[in-house]
Amino acid sequence: MTTIETAVDSAIDDSDRKYRAPALEKGLDILELLARHGAPMTTSQMAVTLGRSVSELFRMVLALEFRGYIESSPDGRDGYTLTNKLFTLGIAQGSARSLLESALPVMKDLAREIGQSCHLVVPSGDQIVVVGRIESPMDLGFSVRVGYRRRLIDTNSGLMLFGFSPEEAQTRWLPQLRSSADPERIERFLQRSKAAVERGYIQSASDFVEGVTDLGVPILGLDGATAVLNVPFIAIKTQAITHEQVIEKLKISARKIADALSNEGR
Repeated sequence: MTTIETAVDSAIDDSDRKYRAPALEKGLDILELLARHGAPMTTSQMAVTLGRSVSELFRMVLALEFRGYIESSPDGRDGYTLTNKLFTLGIAQGSARSLLESALPVMKDLAREIGQSCHLVVPSGDQIVVVGRIESPMDLGFSVRVGYRRRLIDTNSGLMLFGFSPEEAQTRWLPQLRSSADPERIERFLQRSKAAVERGYIQSASDFVEGVTDLGVPILGLDGATAVLNVPFIAIKTQAITHEQVIEKLKISARKIADALSNEGR
């Protein structure tokens, strides 16, 4: 059994359920599978992974595509991927909307000061998701699209989100992380997360893009890290700003966002 199958099968315990909605559950299974898989999947691949027949999923896939929740892979590969529709619905919630309303003006000022792009990351299950970004005001820059997802355990932002979370949240996350990574990988992640918390910031070469250094600080609330504010730093010859200077400005910006959220809750 694959790790995706394990995650899907273990997501819901059917033993104590009184009511069922088979059609709805098929649709949710498809959405959760595509979110976890992170790459396009054909209807046949979904059927095999979910232990269902292609005919069972065919009409559901078409319905989800018609409603705009999934789409044919935009890069030409076979299969379907999630659109940003669920993401858009999610950030319409009060807490997410408040975070963005507080963060975006501060992020705009930050990008102008440092001449680099910045983005905001929050946890979503066992993944991170980018919920907001501000482009670099310079002619050159590197940015991450809103809606970008990656496993928590695969990202520098994930180190901060996990490390600055309360113990009960970490306990809830660990089984999800272990379902998709080997024990050695988990142990490395936990050690790096502890080190990131001790430093109070991220400064690490990107695991995905050559020449990019991930710089990030947590936005702290009463229950630990609400989000992580990141700068995907690229060296530009016409700029004299250093990693250390960017980190200091990130810390100031994170405190401003945290204070704005705190004042709003009073």
